[in-house]
Amino acid sequence: MPTAIPSFEEYVASLGALTSHVDPTLENEEGRLIKAAAEELAALESITRESLATWVAEQPRGTGVGVLGLVVGLSQEALRNSLRHGLGSAAFPKAARENPSGLVDYMDAEYSLLSLLESQRGRQYDFGDVLVARAGTRALATRAGQAGRQLEDEIEEIAKSLGLPYQTRCRFEGRTASAPCDLALPAGDSAAQIVVAAKSFGSTGSKLTDAVREIEEMALVRKPTQFVFAVIDGIGWKGRINDLRRIYNLWSSGQINGMYTLASLGQFQDDLAEAAAILRMAPA
Repeated sequence: MPTAIPSFEEYVASLGALTSHVDPTLENEEGRLIKAAAEELAALESITRESLATWVAEQPRGTGVGVLGLVVGLSQEALRNSLRHGLGSAAFPKAARENPSGLVDYMDAEYSLLSLLESQRGRQYDFGDVLVARAGTRALATRAGQAGRQLEDEIEEIAKSLGLPYQTRCRFEGRTASAPCDLALPAGDSAAQIVVAAKSFGSTGSKLTDAVREIEEMALVRKPTQFVFAVIDGIGWKGRINDLRRIYNLWSSGQINGMYTLASLGQFQDDLAEAAAILRMAPA
């Protein structure tokens, strides 16, 4: 197994973006500010990085930052997660006031802001477009589920590539109780010798808390002979650093055997193969 554990800061830096969000049309004071900002954007003589940086710096209370997020299809929460990930701060007013050029540069590089804005600002929208915008939360739920399955699919493919028997989305028996897991080898229940949690989130919320609780439960009930791994990714975790640190502390204290992101799945494959060899696990 690996002898060197990266620092918590190095682990956080390896988290990646997994999902994007679409915000529905708002019918309130915030909605009126958005409409006013949209009218100003439509009236700009030309769309350049310089003109957008000037425009966003002039908007009150960082409103322009949120509007640019909507241009590229991000809700406020997704935009905050993205800015925290890319610029080091999630504060809209701070970004607009202190680094409007860096903000525009980042959003253009990451989301093609300029081309999307140019293609949308003169377009005529109909009733169907409004309904599509208001269905944004359902689109978000679908993409979030797909992102969660992405990690599960990745770890399943690794187990399959190693020729190891496995079972997905099941429970395993520990010392005195059972706990949930996303992958068990060679199978769930009392047969499990290696168990893996796969938790990916592009937003914050109760599911992150549930994920932490599940991994803590896995660590608590594990038998001394069982291996426990956690594969975690998504910039939503950056908004819940203390929760992420709780999982990292399980790793650094030896209560779980490894913690990985999509960027370190190669190491996960090596560690999984080594654990299977130690346990003399028969191939599938």
